[in-house]
Amino acid sequence: MDERTAPAVDAAAPSPPAEPPSPAPAGPGPRMTRPRDCVATGVAAGLAEHLGWRVGLVRAAFVVASFASGAGLLLYLWLWALTPWAAGEERPARRAPVAWLLLAAAGLFLVAVWTQSGQWYFTASGSWSQWYTATFLGIGLAIAASAWATLIDRPDPARGPRHELMIRSIATGLLAVTAFVLVFVVRPEAGGRMSTVVVFAAALAAVLGIALVYVPTLIAKWREFGDERVKRIREEQRSEIAAHLHDSVLQTLALIQNRAGATSEVARIARAQERELRDWLFAGDAPADSDLGTDLRDFAAALEIDYAVTVDVVVVGEIRERASGELAAAAREAMLNAARHAGGEVSVYVESSPEAVEVFVRDRGPGFDLAEVPGDRLGVRESIIGRMRRAGGSGSVAPGVGGVGTEVRLRFPAERAGAEGNRG
Repeated sequence: MDERTAPAVDAAAPSPPAEPPSPAPAGPGPRMTRPRDCVATGVAAGLAEHLGWRVGLVRAAFVVASFASGAGLLLYLWLWALTPWAAGEERPARRAPVAWLLLAAAGLFLVAVWTQSGQWYFTASGSWSQWYTATFLGIGLAIAASAWATLIDRPDPARGPRHELMIRSIATGLLAVTAFVLVFVVRPEAGGRMSTVVVFAAALAAVLGIALVYVPTLIAKWREFGDERVKRIREEQRSEIAAHLHDSVLQTLALIQNRAGATSEVARIARAQERELRDWLFAGDAPADSDLGTDLRDFAAALEIDYAVTVDVVVVGEIRERASGELAAAAREAMLNAARHAGGEVSVYVESSPEAVEVFVRDRGPGFDLAEVPGDRLGVRESIIGRMRRAGGSGSVAPGVGGVGTEVRLRFPAERAGAEGNRG
């Protein structure tokens, strides 16, 4: 069509409505997880949270569904095996004594077996299939109790190896008594409903059950052996790396510190890198103890990066004071003041005796007289001396040896240090 004969477009005419945007496809919902604080396994609580139901309703549904050829039980076990724990670093805490419950159920079944066995000894009557089912249920529950105590309860600090030993011993005793009863008590009469083969099979199952009770322990020991082997290999590799780095990198860092001067920026960075490298090489995989000495060493390393200062920390004796105590806070404040106002070389000496824990912070700065410090400056008076006095200790500030620098002395009684350590 020619442009001259084309109809004019009315600018005032409304434009056709825009099509609404198609809804974005819904992404997958949140993944189901099990809470770390649970009754036994966390399956019911995790599923209830995932579906938005009440926990009691979910548990009732599992119970009802279990009567349908065991479908509820199979679903529960499937979710238990495949559902991960919720995010977090703490160990799962189980409130229910599952191992004891399994052991109690096993005891009920096996005691019923013993009773029925005596009845068969006299009358040779009754349904042997029910007796046979009770025997195998009791044996299976005893094995399950031992497996739970070893593989699940043993890492729990609230239970541990002693709990595992008690469960395993009682389960072994139950199965041993069952085997004895089946071998020496049950004597089916000729033509009775229980045959010798049935009784022998049940006794053999009880003996095999005793062996299976110890299988989880063997598995746990094998895991520990594997972990120890991996740890030993890592330590050997770490030693090889340490030997190589000691001959190259560590010596180079030490040479940089000597050539650059103790308080220069290059020397402080080299010193911090050397300390970090030594901690990685020689501390191993074990976390550092949160005690006073470790805390002051870490704080000294941070000060050397922020200030032109060299801080040496020496610890003598067994330190019972924790890093969260008042003595540690006062010592850090004294070290910060020395690094900020004195610089140069600062020495920290920590000594523990049966009577007290003492900390000495010495610097070689110009020094100061506490009496001449203005009253509105409460750093030394309140953060150091006042803090120690309120905590039951003592603190003092005095000139250094020969009148050079400043010495801060902090003293904390041993009994109070022990109490602080227990609370920490």
